[in-house]
Amino acid sequence: MIIAVDGPTASGKGTIAKALAAHYGLPHLDTGLLYRAVGLHTITHGGDPDSEADAIKGCAFPDELLTHPELRTEAVGGLASRVSRHPSVRAALLERQQTFAAQPGGAVLDGRDIGTVIAPGADAKLFVTGGLEVRAARRLAEMHGRGLVATLDEIVADLTARDSRDSGRDTAPLARAADAALLDTSDLTIEDAVRQAIALVDAQLGGLR
Repeated sequence: MIIAVDGPTASGKGTIAKALAAHYGLPHLDTGLLYRAVGLHTITHGGDPDSEADAIKGCAFPDELLTHPELRTEAVGGLASRVSRHPSVRAALLERQQTFAAQPGGAVLDGRDIGTVIAPGADAKLFVTGGLEVRAARRLAEMHGRGLVATLDEIVADLTARDSRDSGRDTAPLARAADAALLDTSDLTIEDAVRQAIALVDAQLGGLR
């Protein structure tokens, strides 16, 4: 059983994907961490995230980098959006993601192209979204909770740029799969969003469970 969860930054897709994995007893992969690792590895070694040649070298990151605390920072999130525009980077990480999805029993994956590219045949698909201002406020609260300094205007500008890059890239752009259920979390608590996500997935799974 494969569950694909897509959506823009700070929509709540990661939290929902983790909750779905726990509910259905499946392993979970935050595919965005792979791109964050590529971005961080690229600049750590003096490369330019906007250079495809440099970014593809960043795909050789060591597995232990996936647990590095810096991966969760806003700066590295921006790097991930930049390296993910390169077709060769997406191709390099494709097999890794598809192998995770195809493991016995299935998995839950969240990202931006899971339901359209990584696992188009997923048993259930969600596209999680939310208003820009709501997403920015959430991200700002998260950053302040980690002791980081930022303003709402800065976060709005950053998310706007990321949304544009993610949706406008030529290869595997952020897009809702035709058969993905839409979940707008703008006015939902975490608990309500998770409950609705489970209901939407159950409806798609039908007789599979």
